[in-house]
Amino acid sequence: MSPAVPAGAMRVLFVVSHSPGNWSSMVPLGWALRAFGHEVRVVCAPAQSEPVSRTGLTPVPVLEAEREDVMLRAVNCVQAQRGQWRFAEPPPHPETGVPLASADAFDAMGWYQQNWPRLAELSRRGSDAAVEFARWWRPQLVVHDLMSVEGPLIGKVLDVPALLHLWGPVAPHDGAGQGGPNPFLPIDFSQAFARHGLADLSADTYEHMINPCPPAVSAPVPVHHHPVRHVPYNGSGAMPPWRPEARDGAARPRVGVVWSTSATETFGPVSFAVPKVVEALAGLDVDVVLTLTPGDRQRVDELPPHMLALENVPLHLLLPECDVIVHHGGAGCTMTALAAGTPQLILPNGWDQELMSERVAGAGAALAVHNATADAADVRSAVTRLLGDDGHRAAAARLRREMEDLPDPVALVAALEELAAGAPLVAN
Repeated sequence: MSPAVPAGAMRVLFVVSHSPGNWSSMVPLGWALRAFGHEVRVVCAPAQSEPVSRTGLTPVPVLEAEREDVMLRAVNCVQAQRGQWRFAEPPPHPETGVPLASADAFDAMGWYQQNWPRLAELSRRGSDAAVEFARWWRPQLVVHDLMSVEGPLIGKVLDVPALLHLWGPVAPHDGAGQGGPNPFLPIDFSQAFARHGLADLSADTYEHMINPCPPAVSAPVPVHHHPVRHVPYNGSGAMPPWRPEARDGAARPRVGVVWSTSATETFGPVSFAVPKVVEALAGLDVDVVLTLTPGDRQRVDELPPHMLALENVPLHLLLPECDVIVHHGGAGCTMTALAAGTPQLILPNGWDQELMSERVAGAGAALAVHNATADAADVRSAVTRLLGDDGHRAAAARLRREMEDLPDPVALVAALEELAAGAPLVAN
């Protein structure tokens, strides 16, 4: 018997993968559902229990899996052995995080073969626990992120609508039909879909998607489609006194610099771009604000007077006050900058960062240079172009307006109520 809920309230099960960056775009929808009196639970791994709790939502920490950084480093090692690694320094060892002596110094495929039984067992325990909880709690809707196996699985097993909440301009269909594994699908290590008598997980598994992207940069979404305005959630934090004093009392352009610790951990020290960005901006007549973790701050030398380093500042407090933002191409940075209407210089490392940066640059709101090839001169030139070109500012403002015209999460709640009640969902 499932627990009672107030009359008229839905049970909505969020299912999230193993990094806050994957599911942070879902948080405002959780808030909106709770504000309307609906019950929300978040199935997650124990490592995500505390981050989920900080959002004010209720975690159900039953998932099991290998650490995300280990899995991502293993992917990078496979790419290096296939000649698809673009950095001069080999990738880090999956387990130690220490850069390899050479691309062939580690047998990445052998590592997968050796560890597959363990990875499958972890996945089996997690997916079985998630399905068991869902059968007890009996959600009427499931909302999950792009790297969640258990979200679409629960939807199929319980025969309730499951909605993939995209985190940015990338979707499963981006990787379909290209040969080899689809990089925008999670790996079903334990063959959970087959164990439940279902067709294998593929891009065709997804029937409903929540898309927070403005149309000009959206990924292809050839399924039932719920557009929603992206409301940035970058964690909690106080409003900082972040603005450096303008020299001579004159207002100068402000450039924000954001880098991801997880990107450095998975791509290695060679990918840490902040020192070359500082070198690039040192001679420009701009104010620079860097937001870094304490560990990354220690890796940066003393800054010039016109630069200020802050630790762990939520991006939505920083970006609206910047004329340009320089970042690594993660979905959180990209989408928060789009919401702020801030032109972007994106230095992607790999994975979805490359595709998202191409789409935002193609819409005119960014310049993109791969981090592996960009030097300080490239960064300086690109920032100068962004500051001096009205076209990039106009494009960024246009995308911000497109995003503001999308239904907000509160409006989406009514559509989800209809979907849960069995009303047909019209594809947009």
